[in-house]
Amino acid sequence: MMILAQAGSDTNMIYVAIVVVALIAMLVFFALIAQFVGLYIQAMVSGAKVTMFELIGMRLRRVNSRVIVTSRIQAMRAGLSISQAEMESHMLAGGDVQRVITSLIAANKANIPLDWRTATAIDLAGRDIFEAIQTSVNPKVIDVPNQTMGQTTIDGQAQDGIELKVKARVTVRTNIRRLVGGATEETVVARVGEGIVNAIGSALDYKHVLKNPDSISKTVLNKGLDANTAFDILSIDIAEIKVGENIGAKLAADRAESDKRRFQAEAEQRRAMAVAQEQENVAQQAANRATVILAEAEIPKAMAEAFRSGHMGIMDYYRMKNIQADTAMRDSISKPTDK
Repeated sequence: MMILAQAGSDTNMIYVAIVVVALIAMLVFFALIAQFVGLYIQAMVSGAKVTMFELIGMRLRRVNSRVIVTSRIQAMRAGLSISQAEMESHMLAGGDVQRVITSLIAANKANIPLDWRTATAIDLAGRDIFEAIQTSVNPKVIDVPNQTMGQTTIDGQAQDGIELKVKARVTVRTNIRRLVGGATEETVVARVGEGIVNAIGSALDYKHVLKNPDSISKTVLNKGLDANTAFDILSIDIAEIKVGENIGAKLAADRAESDKRRFQAEAEQRRAMAVAQEQENVAQQAANRATVILAEAEIPKAMAEAFRSGHMGIMDYYRMKNIQADTAMRDSISKPTDK
């Protein structure tokens, strides 16, 4: 009897344990379900049905179910057909589902062609898709040059050498089709600045540019500067033109000064060469005089040798001295006397 009583007691304990575990599991299940009840009811009432298992699956996949359900309700209300799987895929890829849906709704209202694939590609590329839609509807104005780059004006030189300083304002609209892979705002600023410099350089004189500033706008606008960029250029307006320095005259003066220094250097070189040549001539004359002196020093030796050998007598020596005296007298007579 005692054995049977103990066996019954063990069975009761097992049953109690099973019941406790079942109750805990049910509490956990209901606690898990409770946090999705509000979303489930909201989705069902809004017509964007979602099952409880799909909500639990989102939780397990670490997807923000509230953002998915809210975005799907917005899309359904706006008449957009976007599946829950597409939204989850974009969120798992790191995209902003809420912003993409808002952008698609705005594009749909503004009759701008934009599909889910393009919108998500733009978002994943790091571009602000909602701002792009806003710029497509309400064009933005870009200042050229961009003062954040440290330049206040676009400087160009007309053919007459006068410098012109120009400020322009470019009105652009985002081109959704070229937003992925298209050049950014900095490229537009650089191209417009280059076009302005080219247009000023093509003008015969600065007065023509001052009189017809729209000629710059037309010339630049016809170049198709928005090619391969994320924008369509609607207009280019010249906001300000100032006359700068006479670059042509300054360059001519600099060139003349440079030529002057070059000619002076060449003249100095020729003078130095002439001085060097003169010094060489003086040295050569000194060398020649030394040669003459050496040759004259040989005369007494030759005369002494002539006396010893008998080729010259004393009378010959006296006659030579008389000739030398006559020559010296004639030289002194022929020289002019100082008064």
